[in-house]
Amino acid sequence: MSIGKGPALYPRMSAKPPFSVEVPDQTPVEGETPVRRHPISKNEIYCKPADNINTTYELVRESVAKYGNAKIMGSRKLVDTHQETKKVKKIVDGEEREVDKSWTFFELGPYEYMTFNEYEQLMLQVGSGLRKVGLVKDDRVHLFAGTSQNWLAMSHGAASQSMPIVTAYDTLGEEGLRHSMVATKAKAIFLDPHLLPTLGNVLKAATEVNVVIWNNQHQVNQAHVDKLLADFPHLKIVSFDELVTLGKENPVDPVPPAYEDLCCIMYTSGSTGVPKGVPLKHRNVVGSVAGVSVVVQPFIGPGDGLLTYLPLAHILEFVFENACIFWGATMGYGNPKTLSDASVRNCLGDIKEFKPSVLVGVPAVWESVKKGIVGKVNAGSPIVRGLFWSALALKERLMASGLPGSGILDAVVFKKIKEATGGRLKLCMNGGGPISKDTQKFLSMCIGPMISGYGLTETTAMGALQNPQEWTSESIGTVPAAVEIKLVDFPDAGYFSTNKPNPQGEIWLRGPTVLTEYYQNPEETAAAVTADGWFKTGDIGEFDKNGHFKLIDRKKNLIKTLNGEYIALEKLESIYRSATVVANICVYADETKTKPIAIIVPAEPALKKLAQSLGVKGESLEELVHDKKVKAAVLRELQNAGRAGGLSGIEIIEGVVVSDEEWTPQNNLVTAAQKLNRKGILNHYKKEVTEAYAAANPSA
Repeated sequence: MSIGKGPALYPRMSAKPPFSVEVPDQTPVEGETPVRRHPISKNEIYCKPADNINTTYELVRESVAKYGNAKIMGSRKLVDTHQETKKVKKIVDGEEREVDKSWTFFELGPYEYMTFNEYEQLMLQVGSGLRKVGLVKDDRVHLFAGTSQNWLAMSHGAASQSMPIVTAYDTLGEEGLRHSMVATKAKAIFLDPHLLPTLGNVLKAATEVNVVIWNNQHQVNQAHVDKLLADFPHLKIVSFDELVTLGKENPVDPVPPAYEDLCCIMYTSGSTGVPKGVPLKHRNVVGSVAGVSVVVQPFIGPGDGLLTYLPLAHILEFVFENACIFWGATMGYGNPKTLSDASVRNCLGDIKEFKPSVLVGVPAVWESVKKGIVGKVNAGSPIVRGLFWSALALKERLMASGLPGSGILDAVVFKKIKEATGGRLKLCMNGGGPISKDTQKFLSMCIGPMISGYGLTETTAMGALQNPQEWTSESIGTVPAAVEIKLVDFPDAGYFSTNKPNPQGEIWLRGPTVLTEYYQNPEETAAAVTADGWFKTGDIGEFDKNGHFKLIDRKKNLIKTLNGEYIALEKLESIYRSATVVANICVYADETKTKPIAIIVPAEPALKKLAQSLGVKGESLEELVHDKKVKAAVLRELQNAGRAGGLSGIEIIEGVVVSDEEWTPQNNLVTAAQKLNRKGILNHYKKEVTEAYAAANPSA
């Protein structure tokens, strides 16, 4: 199978700077850097990917005309689920007890594909179906479901009839769903069938809803449908396939939207307070596709496979999937639970089955991939281990100096590792948070160059994106062609546009992809958007000598400790996360203490190995996390990782809380986009945090 378009990609910088430039003829402003843009958009910001693409609807139509019978996307059917239960020891109220712990494994069929032509038909049938069940232009369709081809088809089907969508994470919970449905007056809702009971609890408040469409890629519990109908007899409840059949039997002409029309109201995950709605127009979305295409389209196109599994209610994935259609690439839908072979039975995981050439992930995904590779290498013989680490160091030197020879290392040493990700991966992309330099370098050398991206819902995912030929682990790349950027002084923490060697400050963005207002929220709008259209991101960044920029931290995650110095929580997490024993981490700094502590979810194999080396007996994670010897060793390992990562004395943690449960959107400890819910984590581990600080400061 071919690997799509573009030159071979290597983890090194082959392009020549500068990668961003100052906009000509500016008047300097005190306390701000000059405004910068991508060199290609120096004189004019990109607004559209092509002159005749003004909306997501036109984007699909144009791509269909270009790519016709090529594969646009594929999905897998669930064949069966397998339950496995084991007895594990757990400490409950200070007592050791044996409890049952069960695991679910999934059995999936192969990928089944549809063509661009078939997808266009599906989009138009969904649009006609929505009209048949009573919706008209400007009615809003709420999408409350996991990522799937039906989700995307609902979004384009609604657009074909000028119906804006409202998106909310399927893990948003009852309160968030009620808020987003009532505020936007949605008339219809598309959801996964297991969420029908949640919907039943909010329909008393969301009185505008009269159509419920459930995603029949999943099994429905008929009792849930019956209860919903009994409680709300006015509802029309149909499956996605029934909606499509209605559209097929009752076709109507499209009612295409315009460039300035509303495309979607996207709700943030709301880890603090009420979730905010971000209204995005069609111009925001197509502008974003234009901006990102300038950077990566030379490397991605027909023949490339992109594994799509991150939440579509997250702006990064929504823009990315629309861009994939524009580029003519093939999407393969996966699920975070079935990506690897470890969580499936009698079939391959999504990565090996689909064999992507491009993979987008968040830091937690990439760290687990790295740890899986290191675990396998370390399980090999001393000769295998020596060969691997020597080859890695040699490849890094060859890349840095531009010398040939890395192809031999790839063929001999790294081939097996590449096969674990399907064997076709040519480009990895990290989004959703900072990744440690070590992990980025490691995966770039072993598998394929990893580039980083940065953006917000409010900027339609635009902010920064690294061109693969500008690869570096020192920055997150340049500003895409659809926005411009400047840094504004943040005196509280010493970030000034005049700082040497690099200017620093809060990142402000402006352009056709930036929101004009929050939905029905003038206070938040006034605080975040200036009269001349700049969006204040709340993130702190710096420009380097090449015109790239890097994220230093977020204003809200800069904590002043007892000795009056600021520490940057996200920077610390990206460094501590590289410790082999860490699966996930939240660093917490109490303002009345001098140093931070860490709350971690341990990587089970590494924790067991550590316990073994200490002579600690214990079969399960639940036993080991309470062992004082193990906890002390985990703390030492984290402190060593901090020192190796160049952290200063006040940034080295003085205590650790080791959790015996995974952090998921379901238990409200991370958001659907896998970002930490700091408030939720802190509430959950309040007692353990107090104990960790007390153990670190016994005389206090």
